[in-house]
Amino acid sequence: MATVCSINISEKKGTPKTTIDEGTLIADFGFAGDAHAGKWHRQVSLLAKESIAKAAGMRTDGLCHGMFAENITTEGITLHTLPVGTRLQIGDTAVIEISQIGKECHDGCAIRQLVGQCIMPKEGVFARVIVGGVVRAGDPITVIA
Repeated sequence: MATVCSINISEKKGTPKTTIDEGTLIADFGFAGDAHAGKWHRQVSLLAKESIAKAAGMRTDGLCHGMFAENITTEGITLHTLPVGTRLQIGDTAVIEISQIGKECHDGCAIRQLVGQCIMPKEGVFARVIVGGVVRAGDPITVIA
């Protein structure tokens, strides 16, 4: 079963995110209080714990949730293999739709500066918020369409 490991937000773009107990997803916007939220196609970023584990061998220890600037760290789902347009229900009410797989890493990327490369360009997933709701660590993630 796929689950949410952590919810992570930041007030400034290009910085690692801080883990919070719960976050509120706002329809067609993203997480309340997150710098990446807005009316565009990358409202929420997701990265699998399994992808982070791959990065653990990249010359650094202590990689943690939010370090790759992902809003939602997941476990038990291979996110980057899901096609664009896939909808995921998170918890009881929130629904997101995958809008992009991967992205080019910017020069100021904290992970790229630390270890020389970043996994977000190949395994990070971005989504639009279709239905808002409160999301917590431990919530189930279900592919619905």
